[in-house]
Amino acid sequence: MLDPGIPFRLNSRVRRLIAPNPGVMTGPGTNSYLLGDDEVAVLDPGPALPEHIDAILDTAGDRIRWIVCTHTHPDHSPAWQAVAEATGAEVIGASPPDDMFQDETFKPTVEVQHDYVLSTPEFTLRAVHTPGHVGNHYCYFLEEEGMMFAGDHIMNGSTVVIIPPSGDMKAYIESLQLLLKYPLQFIAPGHGELMDQPKEAVDWLVSHRLGREQKVVEGLQKTGRVSLDELVKVVYDDVDSSLHKMARLSLSAHLIKLQHDHRARPYADDESWELLAP
Repeated sequence: MLDPGIPFRLNSRVRRLIAPNPGVMTGPGTNSYLLGDDEVAVLDPGPALPEHIDAILDTAGDRIRWIVCTHTHPDHSPAWQAVAEATGAEVIGASPPDDMFQDETFKPTVEVQHDYVLSTPEFTLRAVHTPGHVGNHYCYFLEEEGMMFAGDHIMNGSTVVIIPPSGDMKAYIESLQLLLKYPLQFIAPGHGELMDQPKEAVDWLVSHRLGREQKVVEGLQKTGRVSLDELVKVVYDDVDSSLHKMARLSLSAHLIKLQHDHRARPYADDESWELLAP
């Protein structure tokens, strides 16, 4: 059930509310999760849309004690302010980096760190630092349910964009592999349905990213020194050209990883790249 504005119970501890912001990058809309019943944590309050804020407050209202954000992109965190002002909730998350597309309003009362634990009589929520999509991204593991709230680290139905300079492809792949150290039963993504085969989902994403990296290498072998705008057409020839502007960000992240691996180098004067001899 992916109907915006209607609370949907996933299990005894978690309800999902979908924001009315569907789109190419957001799928059916941003998932906000409400954890607990007597005392509630709102995980990813979503965009600052009045109807979504009203849906959160109508569902949990004065029982909201915490607001938890996976990261500070405009479709995930901005509603924090209205919900906090209405409820006095504590705000947990990582401050935005000096990067594009960030919610600059976000000001947490708790600056989250890896392994931070929010423990209540109803649930235990553990922070897992997962840089990659952006540097301040955290997943959160609901220990009682084996459920990993993945924000934009993992989406159901598509891959995520890696956005330099805060985003980092090497960190992203390592962060994916980190998730496999937890006893996962479900992945609750920031967009799309609950995923009940978490290991398979993570393995596929790692394989996909490494496969795309190989395609970058093969593209550079074929083109020689090349601009990003030309290389994206080669490496993402399986993606609609209308998405190449966003794919260019992930391509940059792949190239930066190859640079760190001493396999490619950039030319600052014209933003072109070439492969280094093995």
